[in-house]
Amino acid sequence: MKMTARILAVLLVTTGLATAAEAATPSPEGAEVYIISPHDGDVVKGEFTVRFGLRGMGVAPAGVEKANTGHHHLLIDVDTLPAMDAPLPKTDQIRHFGGGQTETNLTLPPGKHTLQLLLADDRHMPHQPPVISKKITVTVE
Repeated sequence: MKMTARILAVLLVTTGLATAAEAATPSPEGAEVYIISPHDGDVVKGEFTVRFGLRGMGVAPAGVEKANTGHHHLLIDVDTLPAMDAPLPKTDQIRHFGGGQTETNLTLPPGKHTLQLLLADDRHMPHQPPVISKKITVTVE
């Protein structure tokens, strides 16, 4: 019976039918992603720059498989986190920086907005455990 389970697992992985959770890329202990600027509570005007920080891991573009690396995704006004066991969707609220970018210029409508970073692997899959920043709030004038 044990051999049958192993054969099934190998078949699922080699045919691409394994679940995303089984294929999750591990994150190293202590890895941290954070927003360098703006700061929580800042008031910004018009277009502003968001700078991304990362400790304990490196940045690599999407499609480049390398241990202990990933690329940034900026979550804008996201109330419910996306699934952590599937590739992150690309939407207006989940911005992908698959080129390995570590900052972006952002224009948002006036009002309060939340920003949060989530690191993902070469396939846009969140690492396990997820490497996610504290959510900050900015006010756009």
